[in-house]
Order: sequence, then C-alpha cells, then structure tokens
Amino acid sequence: MVEILIMLAAGITGAAFLLALGRFVLGPSRFDRVVAFDVLTVIAITFIVLAALLENRGIYLDAALVYALLSFLGVIAIARYLEGRF
Repeated sequence: MVEILIMLAAGITGAAFLLALGRFVLGPSRFDRVVAFDVLTVIAITFIVLAALLENRGIYLDAALVYALLSFLGVIAIARYLEGRF
C-alpha cells in the first residue's frame, strides 16, 4: 500500500515537473525563469526523498538536504545578480 502511494506521489510530482519546466522554458521574463528554477529544484528534492522512501535508504535524505541548501544559495545568488546588487 505504501509503495502505491509513493508511486502516486511520484506521478503527481512528475506532472508538476513538466509544468515547471514549461514555465522555465517559456517564461516571459527572467524573473519567471528564476522562480521556475527554484520550483524545479524543490521538485528534484522531492524525487530524491521519494526514492529514499521507496528504497528505504537514509543516505538519500542526506543528499537531498545538501542539494536543498545548495539550491537555496544558488537561487539567492541569481536573485541578487538580477537585482543588480552582486
């Protein structure tokens, strides 16, 4: 039962990934693309966590945490660059 719910969550996350990827590619402004990039990184972290739950591997959670921290710093750096303060 748990595996079915994880697979359902992975399917919904995959649909969200496609929608965010469309916004990243077609975004009318660069700020839309930055937000879409942030959403894509959150979705990638979700995929890593779902893989950790499905395979029962705790080390994947550590990788997801490191990726989340680096993603946050990357988005902040891009936002500061676009703002002109970098």
